[in-house]
Amino acid sequence: MKFSVLSHTQGRIRFVSDFPFGSEGAEELADKLDLIPGIEGVRINPRTRSVLLLYMDKQSLQEAKSVIARYMRTLASKSLAIPQGQSVISDVAFWPMVRFFTRPLMPFPASLGMFLHSSWGIFSGGFKKLFSGKLTVEVLDLSAIAASLLMRDFKTASTLVLLLGFGEKLEEWTRRKTMTNLTRSLAMNIDTVWIVKDGHELEVPLSSVTKEDLLKVRAGSAIPVDGKVIGGSATVNQASMTGESIGVLRTEGSTVYAGTVVEDGELLIQPTAVGQGTRLNKIIQFIENSEKVKANVESKAMKIADKVVPYSFLLSGLVWLFTRNLQRAAAVLMVDYSCALKMSTPVAFMSSMREGASHKILIKGGRYIEELAQVDTVVFDKTGTLTESHPKVSEVIPLGTWDRDTVLRNAACLEEHFPHPVAKAIVRAAADEELHHEEEHAEVKYVVGHGICTELNGEKVLIGSRHYIEEDEGVDCSGAEEIIESIASKGHTVLYLSRNGKLEGLIGIEDPIRKESVEVIEELRNLGIQNIVMLTGDGPRTAKNVAARLDIKEYYCQVLPEGKAQIIERMVKSGRKVLMVGDGINDSPALTAANVGVSLSEAADLAREVAAVVLLENNLKHLPLAIKLGKRTLSRIHQNFRASVGLNTAFLAGGLAGVLPAAVGAVLHNVTTVGVTLNAARAYLPNLSEEERTSEVS
Repeated sequence: MKFSVLSHTQGRIRFVSDFPFGSEGAEELADKLDLIPGIEGVRINPRTRSVLLLYMDKQSLQEAKSVIARYMRTLASKSLAIPQGQSVISDVAFWPMVRFFTRPLMPFPASLGMFLHSSWGIFSGGFKKLFSGKLTVEVLDLSAIAASLLMRDFKTASTLVLLLGFGEKLEEWTRRKTMTNLTRSLAMNIDTVWIVKDGHELEVPLSSVTKEDLLKVRAGSAIPVDGKVIGGSATVNQASMTGESIGVLRTEGSTVYAGTVVEDGELLIQPTAVGQGTRLNKIIQFIENSEKVKANVESKAMKIADKVVPYSFLLSGLVWLFTRNLQRAAAVLMVDYSCALKMSTPVAFMSSMREGASHKILIKGGRYIEELAQVDTVVFDKTGTLTESHPKVSEVIPLGTWDRDTVLRNAACLEEHFPHPVAKAIVRAAADEELHHEEEHAEVKYVVGHGICTELNGEKVLIGSRHYIEEDEGVDCSGAEEIIESIASKGHTVLYLSRNGKLEGLIGIEDPIRKESVEVIEELRNLGIQNIVMLTGDGPRTAKNVAARLDIKEYYCQVLPEGKAQIIERMVKSGRKVLMVGDGINDSPALTAANVGVSLSEAADLAREVAAVVLLENNLKHLPLAIKLGKRTLSRIHQNFRASVGLNTAFLAGGLAGVLPAAVGAVLHNVTTVGVTLNAARAYLPNLSEEERTSEVS
């Protein structure tokens, strides 16, 4: 569903839509476009689906394009929404059934015109492939219809066109419905916003907002742009972006995102990205493109479907050669194995992606559904994944000239710039003790997987792991060995803070195990996945403590980011099908190296970006559900394959024996194709309420 440019001259542009929007839709769109400064004229013709704009400058044209894009997404949501109780069959089959029953009542010219209109796509696609020297499914469909026409069997030809159209419509409906369901919860329907200009508040179209404007957003309103808070404070619900159900405080200097909602308070926002540049729209565009990531089994189905075609022609030719019976030769063309394979497999993956989204599981392509089904090893990062995403500071030990409060205050000053759970714990602990600090340090440098380096009042300050502080930076930690051992013996992580090459303090981080971790690991084993592995940058004592509590036999400690990726790569090369779960920037290489990378909704942006699957509720309980969804989807695909091959073989045998006429064989073949496609669109995790989904894991 899109608008494309039909003609464009200076100051004048005409768009045409590939989808009808009706007189009401035309009026609604015209009202939106009229509000844009610089648009001098709008003419919309719903009959031809065209929009003519007269504009003054490039900026007004760009704003008009943004309005049209948002309008099309809204129109897609409305047109694809199925009323409660309406089935897939009734939605997809309505117009084919109307044609089926009304065509016999039409005069021959009208019936012929309808046939030519319906078959035009089949003929053009078939001839295009044929002239390019390829014998594909499109050529086979063309030949079957042409054979019927040569035998003057117009009823069979018409039925073939009808059923092929129905199958394509079913596949298209599934694709569009899936994309709509995935993006509907993210899409914003905001037409006007409030800006502050010269001390006055003005209501203006969202499409006219620029990065120079100041937006005022009050309680109950959605934030329409990505931006920086320059005034006010408010609690913002970021569920659409992060999955967090609890609002977060946003004050001056904080970053906010389009699509999030102000629950309480008000904000004055300086936009950093508007329109198509916002993170929300990038997510929507990504989801819309995710279906292009095809699974291996889907690609194989497409290839098998086309490879079977030459054999269908060969068998048909042999039948005609030995029997001289055109009816029997045509029967072979009417029944082939390719249609069901080519149609039902992508529908299965699209339906599975849609169902995953309804269970708070975002899967970024069909290929990853197949990979989920084959997983035999699950590797967890420890911090923020197997353990709570909100670790706590257990103790602060001063060792140099700084006292306890100074150690914690300065640690928070460095850590507040980074989103890792440990960093958040230190910042939260300082805030709870009202240890406020000024931004007195120089630029903060984050060394991935190691720690943080900066200058504070002209002195070099480091915070991070022992490996970073002692081995990389040469800070002697041997004098604190007894204290370090005491903290680590409790299973707590130890962070080291140094100043000018001397150890200033130690911070113990208590990282409580997620309440669902034990149950999830047990459920994974019930699914047949016995290889459960833990990776952590912590020392041996902490790693052993956590692994024992979770009954994990295989674990690796003091692992750097590149080390995590190397461990995953070795597993993959050894033949394991590896799923990696991580949440931090330092987990990103390992997520990429695994067959399937999985992150949580509160993970670092980079981790969510590179992960193939995102658990949108920031809860591990949906991980077994994602694997179960993959297994059931692949099982359904194999079931459809067996059904298609078995039934079509029977129909082909009937045609060769002369028991099934060509017309009957064509109908049965296409009914089989539609049947397996509908089977592919069925739910894979049926009748699971929220309570049942939770109990299935626990």
